Amino acid sequence: MRMIAVNGVALHVEDSGEPHLPALAFCNSLGTDLRSWDAVAGQLRGRVRIIRHDARGHGLSECPAGPYAIADLVDDLSALLGHLGVERCVPVGLSVGGLVAQGFAARHPEKVPALVLSNTAARIGTAETWQERIRLIEAGGIEAIAEPILERWFSAAFRGAEPVALAGWRAMLTRTPRQGYLATCAALAAADLTHSTSQLPMPTLVIAGSEDGATPPALVEATARLIRDARYTLIEGAGHLPCIETPDAFCAALDAFLEETAVV
Repeated sequence: MRMIAVNGVALHVEDSGEPHLPALAFCNSLGTDLRSWDAVAGQLRGRVRIIRHDARGHGLSECPAGPYAIADLVDDLSALLGHLGVERCVPVGLSVGGLVAQGFAARHPEKVPALVLSNTAARIGTAETWQERIRLIEAGGIEAIAEPILERWFSAAFRGAEPVALAGWRAMLTRTPRQGYLATCAALAAADLTHSTSQLPMPTLVIAGSEDGATPPALVEATARLIRDARYTLIEGAGHLPCIETPDAFCAALDAFLEETAVV
C-alpha cells in the first residue's frame, strides 16, 4: 500500500512500470476503487507506466467532508501526477472518472497526447436523479441501492455466470464510505462539461458497453460526437464496467488506439 498526500487529501496510489514508459492514468467509477482496473493493468504491464488511485472518499483514500466537485477530483489527479513527476500521460477515465479525465484534458491539453473515455459522458444524469440517489442512500445506506447498481454495472449474462465475482464487486460497492459516495454524487449532480469537452483537441477513444444501464451507448456516443478527433467503440455484451467484465475486448480497443496515436 502506498499513500500519497496531495491537494490536502491522502490518496491510495499504485504506480507500476518504468518511469520512462508512456504513462496511463486510470480514473475509477463511482463506488469502485483501483482494483477495478486489475485485469486491464495485467495485460498492459511491461509496456506502459500504469498509475491508479482510489478517488477521495473511495477505497483506502482519505474521505474529506463533502460535497465534492469534479474540479476537486481533477485537482487531485493534477497534484498526484505532479508529485510523481509525470509531465505527459493518457488519462483513462470511466464514468465519473471519465468526467475527471475530460476535465484534466481540458485544463492541461499540452500534457495529454491522447484521451480514453469509457462508459461516460460530458453530463451523466440530471441534478434530480442524483438528488434522488442521495436521498435513498441517506435513508437506507448504499445497501439500499446495491442491486439496481449491479444490474447497471454488469450484463445479465455476467451476473448469472459469475456469482462469486459478483459478490466481491458488491462488497466493494457497499463498503465505499457513505460520506465519500454521497459527496461524489453531489459532484455528478452539478457536472456539465459539454462546452469544455467539445473543445478538446486531442485524439480520443470513447468506449461504450451494449448492456450499460448507467451510461447507455447512445449517451456515450453523443459525447464522442462532441469531440472533433474521437473514435467510438461499442463493446458488445458489456455493461457499465467493461474493464472488469470484458477486459480482453477493452484492451484490444485500447491497444489499437494507443498504436494508432503512436503513444506506444
